Amino acid sequence: MTGISHKQSADSAMPGNQVVPGNLRLVESSDGTFLHLFGDWTLPHYKNLEREMAALDVPGSCRVDFKELSALDTAGATLLARLLGTDRLSNLVLSAPDLAEERRSLLQAVGEALNKPDEKPSVRHNALFDWLAEIGKITVGLWQTLLFLLNFMGLTLITVIRVLPRPRRWRLISLATHIHQTGLNAVPIVALLTFLVGAVVAFLGATVLTSFGATIYTVDLVAYSFMREFGVLLAAILLAGRTASAFTAQIGSMKVNEELDALRVQGLDPIEMLVLPRMLALLVTLPLLTFVGMMAGMIGGAVVSVVSLDISTVRFISIVQEIPLRHFLLGMVKAPFFAFLIALIGCLEGFKVEGSARSVGEHTTSSVVQSIFVVILLDAVAALFFMEMGW
Repeated sequence: MTGISHKQSADSAMPGNQVVPGNLRLVESSDGTFLHLFGDWTLPHYKNLEREMAALDVPGSCRVDFKELSALDTAGATLLARLLGTDRLSNLVLSAPDLAEERRSLLQAVGEALNKPDEKPSVRHNALFDWLAEIGKITVGLWQTLLFLLNFMGLTLITVIRVLPRPRRWRLISLATHIHQTGLNAVPIVALLTFLVGAVVAFLGATVLTSFGATIYTVDLVAYSFMREFGVLLAAILLAGRTASAFTAQIGSMKVNEELDALRVQGLDPIEMLVLPRMLALLVTLPLLTFVGMMAGMIGGAVVSVVSLDISTVRFISIVQEIPLRHFLLGMVKAPFFAFLIALIGCLEGFKVEGSARSVGEHTTSSVVQSIFVVILLDAVAALFFMEMGW
């Protein structure tokens, strides 16, 4: 074997333990190129070994000879990893028969440590900054939700305009089914709830008005409150919890089962097939349920008035008849707007569902919360507007 020495190792005969500075030599032979490692690859010789490595060009195909390596520590192992690369060093360590077991383990540990990704330093959190960041995230989320709702509203209105002049595309069976599910089936719960709330309002009104000797005005309190606010508001909140969640769950389950993709493949529009019948059904049923809620609430107030306040049924009805019709109309006019928004939010959250049952549950909850929030917000804005207009 003929060799080209890059630097001769310094051998010094010393009594006792012999310390040989680390060195490396590149040797070419008929079997290929070998990299021979000599001496102690330890921390005291780190600088010298680093200079030797910088001056030597090691080809990627050379083999490594560990036979004359007398000592090795973590510093030397790190230099070998830099010279050969961590992946190549791991392969050489596994296939080197002349390497001691403890040195093999050391080289493997150093290679694995160098392969680990850098750990990000821990950031010290500031409570105020975290709070402001959370507010920012919530604000951006609300803005995106509003944009999604407005976009979906526009898409739905465009679909209505496109389908309206084509009676053959009207889905009357689906419309009748949803009217039955969202309207007729909801009558008992709406009537019962508004009846009980009407009775409670009458009790509270009588408690306050008795002190002023004006118990008779309990009838006006019940009638005005249910005609203008409670009738439509309670019916809308019940539909938001009962119907919007059902819309989200139905459309979300269809999306999870890839039924929406099947509709699109067949050339059918999911907005036309799924959203329009549900929206039109709510536009029909919520005004009717609002009327039921108004009547049930006033009946509840009448029962309390007759039983506890010594106000006869005839007297109660005569006072209600004297109330101007506009208060009834102001309550009824809000119903279509509430119905439109509840249907849009319920259907939109269904389309947002991703491919899991957990996502269906999350968006179902979100549709109920958003619907109730929008209904109460819009009712408050309408109440302020009507008050400013003197209605």
